[in-house]
Amino acid sequence: ASHPRGFFSSDWMIEGAWREDGKGLSIWDQFAHTPLRIDSDDNGDVACDSYHKIEADVAALKDIKATHYRFSVSWPRILPDGTTKQINEAGIVFDGVDLRGYTVWTLMDNFEWAVGFSEKFGLYYTNHTDPNLTRIPKESSKYYSSIIHCNGFPDPEYVLLSHLKTLSHAYLKLSLFIYQL
Repeated sequence: ASHPRGFFSSDWMIEGAWREDGKGLSIWDQFAHTPLRIDSDDNGDVACDSYHKIEADVAALKDIKATHYRFSVSWPRILPDGTTKQINEAGIVFDGVDLRGYTVWTLMDNFEWAVGFSEKFGLYYTNHTDPNLTRIPKESSKYYSSIIHCNGFPDPEYVLLSHLKTLSHAYLKLSLFIYQL
């Protein structure tokens, strides 16, 4: 079977509207708004402004006959404090998947986590000061592993560990690169 024709994006890279309609801080918002972390103090506050241009963006996908769109849910927009104590209805309505008729592919673990979620839960305890980047799986990691397994991956632990190791190294390398500017 062929892969459906589609595209992907990350909410932090395209959405913008970083503090509108009840959105909380993501770990990238926090990182980008810390002085001297990024050259010229650039950030994703506006990005491509897809938050305000979503109808035009979806129309463009339909025009090119895309059948799938792998987008990254803005968890801080849906769960502003990173927990289910406060669910932001505006964040849920924004995506409007059922109304627009496209198939959603998203990640449960991504770098758009709300600051509160990342601090409270996450998938691994990670000590970024340790040169060996020691990781200790949390219960959420085991739960995610079971989801991967249920979706047909033959070795969920390998998929999960490889993916998270890559993400953690990318984040650390990005941090080191930015500090070297």
